[in-house]
Amino acid sequence: MKKIILSFLAFGLLMNAYAQNDYKKLPSLGVHFLFNDFKTASELRNSGLASVIREKNWSKTSRMAPGIAISYSEGLSNNLDFVASASGSFVDYPIPDKPAFGFTRFLVDVTAMGNLKLISDKYWVSPFLTLGAGVSKVGGYYGAFIPTGVGLQFNLFDEAYVMVNSQYRIPVTENVAYHLYHSIGLSGNIKKRTVVELAPLPPPVEAPKDRDNDGVIDENDKCPDVAGVASLQGCPDKDGDGIADGDDKCPDIAGLAKYNGCPIPDTDKDGINDEMDKCVDVPGVARYQGCPVPDTDKDGVNDEEDKCPNEVGPATNYGCPVIETVIVEKVNKAAQNIFFATGSAKLLAKSNVSLNNVAAILNENPSFKVDIDGHTDITGTPEKNQVLSEARANSVKAYLESKGIAENRLVATGYGIDKPIDDNKTVAGRSKNRRVEMRLRNY
Repeated sequence: MKKIILSFLAFGLLMNAYAQNDYKKLPSLGVHFLFNDFKTASELRNSGLASVIREKNWSKTSRMAPGIAISYSEGLSNNLDFVASASGSFVDYPIPDKPAFGFTRFLVDVTAMGNLKLISDKYWVSPFLTLGAGVSKVGGYYGAFIPTGVGLQFNLFDEAYVMVNSQYRIPVTENVAYHLYHSIGLSGNIKKRTVVELAPLPPPVEAPKDRDNDGVIDENDKCPDVAGVASLQGCPDKDGDGIADGDDKCPDIAGLAKYNGCPIPDTDKDGINDEMDKCVDVPGVARYQGCPVPDTDKDGVNDEEDKCPNEVGPATNYGCPVIETVIVEKVNKAAQNIFFATGSAKLLAKSNVSLNNVAAILNENPSFKVDIDGHTDITGTPEKNQVLSEARANSVKAYLESKGIAENRLVATGYGIDKPIDDNKTVAGRSKNRRVEMRLRNY
């Protein structure tokens, strides 16, 4: 994190030093609508971005906490803006390692940030990166965090801007929870831009004679009737490789003097020239210096795609060995014999034998992992069913952890009513839809 912050500041200072500041943002005030998202941030930390996208484990807007913010912004250069903001929202804030409130409290936070724009306010739309520092207060708890994110700025006639921003807020002190912060708002200038009139240019001075108009006067031009370049004393160089066309064996293709003006050869046609290619006769890729991507276990799945690079396995299982069908069936059968108290996430004792069997399989096979998916029928509201499905999946996860299974081998996810396997209009169908599934994998 420290390296990222230092790199961000160094790049911002560099842009600030070399910008002419013709389109530096004027002082502006803004109002923004926001949403705080704690669930997606938790899923990102527990499962990673790929899993969240694959399993669609992001929060719906209805489960986010809305709020409002005000901001002040001012350009430090064409590409770097300073932004200060204050926001407030009512949220059931999950203070880490503290008992849950169980009800909404007023959350207020203040941030000071830099927006590093990829292009200046001269253009109608500008992407930007955000990094800064912030403090927050909810109830009697104070804390500090680092807001980092991305956004888009839409320029409205150089007078106002529509700002869209998403941030990932990283705790610096205790009493602050990881969360996502999304906002959209309008910012308007509070000062007019002054226009500087340029002084008229002096009259042109008559240039010395230059018959071919190449910028090299005739008295210094070795090729006075053919346009060329000054570095070659006025002689042409069509391919721009610094070798005059008269001496260039490949005048239409840029090359090197050591190859008489022709490019460095590429024997295996892999796009990597022979001087940089460690496998001159075999096509490869640049990151392996012209050699093919290795396949350590020789299973036909290269190491970059192989999740088990030292074990033979098919591409359909990411290069890992296929788990025996009999073991998979044992885990599936165990999942069918998991029972909970009605409307609750409390495991019934008759589930223990099945879960103990799964724990034994995992203990005997340290490379195995399990995805635990909770599902419900449509009885009750979708929101309550979502919470119940998550709680039931986590109950199974907690039981397996109590049997010595490491947390990083278990992924618990709740899907609520979203993935029925039978008709919810019948008693039998609803019974089948109330289930916990366990998917065994070794990658």
